[in-house]
Amino acid sequence: MMRARRFPAFLLALLLFVLPATALPVSAAPPAPEIAAKNAILLEASTGRVLYEKEADTPLPPASITKVMTVLLLAEAVDEGRVSLDDVVTVSGNAAAMGGSQVYLETGEQMSLRDLLKSVVVASGNDAAVAVAEALAGSEESFVAQMNERAAELGLLNTHFVNSHGLDAEGHLCSARDIALMSATLLHNHPWITEYTTIWMDSLRDGAFTLSNTNKLIRTYPGATGLKTGTTTKAGCCLAASAERDGMVLIAVVMGTANNEERFAAASALLDYGYANYKLVSFPFTAPAPIAVKGGKQDLVPLTVTEEAVTVVMEQGDTRTAETVPSVQQELTAPVEKGQTVGEAVLMLGDEEIGRAKVVTAQEVLKRTLLDELVRCLRVLSMVGSRAVTPTSLFLNLFS
Repeated sequence: MMRARRFPAFLLALLLFVLPATALPVSAAPPAPEIAAKNAILLEASTGRVLYEKEADTPLPPASITKVMTVLLLAEAVDEGRVSLDDVVTVSGNAAAMGGSQVYLETGEQMSLRDLLKSVVVASGNDAAVAVAEALAGSEESFVAQMNERAAELGLLNTHFVNSHGLDAEGHLCSARDIALMSATLLHNHPWITEYTTIWMDSLRDGAFTLSNTNKLIRTYPGATGLKTGTTTKAGCCLAASAERDGMVLIAVVMGTANNEERFAAASALLDYGYANYKLVSFPFTAPAPIAVKGGKQDLVPLTVTEEAVTVVMEQGDTRTAETVPSVQQELTAPVEKGQTVGEAVLMLGDEEIGRAKVVTAQEVLKRTLLDELVRCLRVLSMVGSRAVTPTSLFLNLFS
């Protein structure tokens, strides 16, 4: 049974703020490249900003890009402590019988989940994908049900899985946008996965079987971090390519290209377009000034904002800065608790709201006691006779 999960905050942001390239403009969006793909999308992973799309919501056969979801469920099981990559799996006859790309598992062979993971992400082994599915769910059928359940949780509206490996099957479909979202989830929630998706060559069975990555961008594209190729008769040549430069993670998904050359050229062109024309910028919230506290041991309480910063994708030539616009109470009455909400702060980039967060008190303020009041009165009375004291200041000090 799958464990209940909280909906990831970052993914909620992806789903709510998947913005076209015209968002936050200072000028017209840079001209996009012409690519030889039926469907495609370019997504910045942390913000969900869409920089390019072409028929991105059309469900198509995804081929072995299917395995992104297979790997996501494995990564979740590892991070939740349900399995370990050192666990040993005994290969079933069903897994060993899989055709297509494979690592030639044999019935009864024992292999660690770590080596099965490498077999899936490096060599795109269909037999390894089924072995993983059976290890996690008992059967591939049960695992596929979990894949579809997870797809629903992630809000993947144009996805339906029939198997764990991606060979053509009736009703086995996924859109480019959905692939980008599941890829972003994998990379964001389980960054250790790139230790495996960036492997160029490795081996199994004590070096007897060589693994070579089907994603050639791992070797040729600067900053490439993955992610998964896919090729079938119905799907054509597909690729979910990821890269990271200067902290910006881009995911390019291309589907339905005619051959390997077109697949890698299209993904490279989209990634080049993204890095050449856009940048990731983090704007911090500024805490508002302290506010007055009536009847407290302190006259003022400092404030803080519940969020540190907002990160947005901007065009390379955009030099604007963001401004924090607070809306807070003017005065509080003691006692004041630490973390007490007193208003909100809106982060504005020009005329665009890019973030909103609560403003809270940074510390507690206790109510003055009778002793505090006596000490306060004595202090005020000691001022009498001083040239600095006035009737107004005397009143304010006694009754504030």
